[in-house]
Amino acid sequence: MVKSGIEGIHHVTAIARDAQRNVDFYVGLLGLRLVKRTVNFDDPGTYHLYYGDEAGTPGSILTFFPWAHAVRGSRGVGQTSATAFSVPEGALGYWRDRLASQGVLAAEPAERLDRESVLTLFDPDGLQLELIAHAGAEERSPWAGSGISERHAIRGFHSVTLTEHSLGATVGLLGETMGFRSVASGAGRSRFEVGSGGAGAQVDLLEDPSGGHGRVAAGSVHHVAFRVEDDAAQSAWLADLAERGLHVTPVQDRQYFHSIYYREPGGVLFELATDPPGFTFDEPLAALGSGLKLPPWLEAARPRIEAALPKLQVPAAAVASAESAA
Repeated sequence: MVKSGIEGIHHVTAIARDAQRNVDFYVGLLGLRLVKRTVNFDDPGTYHLYYGDEAGTPGSILTFFPWAHAVRGSRGVGQTSATAFSVPEGALGYWRDRLASQGVLAAEPAERLDRESVLTLFDPDGLQLELIAHAGAEERSPWAGSGISERHAIRGFHSVTLTEHSLGATVGLLGETMGFRSVASGAGRSRFEVGSGGAGAQVDLLEDPSGGHGRVAAGSVHHVAFRVEDDAAQSAWLADLAERGLHVTPVQDRQYFHSIYYREPGGVLFELATDPPGFTFDEPLAALGSGLKLPPWLEAARPRIEAALPKLQVPAAAVASAESAA
């Protein structure tokens, strides 16, 4: 079986505590669309919330498990230490002021590789995010219902940053196995890209030989998923990864994509997720995120599940956009 290449980042999944606070921050403040409200299929007593662009395009999707009683995580080695979004050049002044108006502290923009400007901020649970202004960001469309002007709005992922004790084995996996190539380095940061490259297809590595291991809990990334074309491609990857000695899971049905999981040598959990079937699998584009969606094997438990979940209010701009599109 011919194995097609990885095409970039599919999604990033993180852990939060309060579901409503999470929605308010990512929809109300950052202007992402609530693409899907479902549950953690392995723990249906908690939501699984998906945010992204209008359609939840692979490469735009940040998801959360909001566990109300989760302890606070900590950043360290063996973790995805930052998740970066793309914004157009010149947008960071707007974002600094918007965040400050809501009491969200952000560092002053700093320069990074390839003349990028980076604004670092933290969500209410302490998850480290970055907004990276760079040439070409406007080639991807923002969600029109965000209430944020097109010249400032988020355009999907730029990259993720992994922090490792040492880089050698991780570089080997990214390059020799997964098809990433080295494209830039500087100030202790090494950048790799895959597929057609550029924003949404980049992984940065930071080396911290003396750093302590991070704790995956509230305010940290659970896993990073990369894009594969379809089920056939995923099957080929599963066989290849297993042959290389990686402990890869069987295929998991996540309704909107199919997934396999494995850990890279430094400990970060990776996923390979299929692009199809996508988020319109069980509700139309205009109604995405408007109701609780459950997989068939959980439908019989819907009354119990709904009773256990907190009610969510989606910020008005998002609701108005969905209604106008209907």
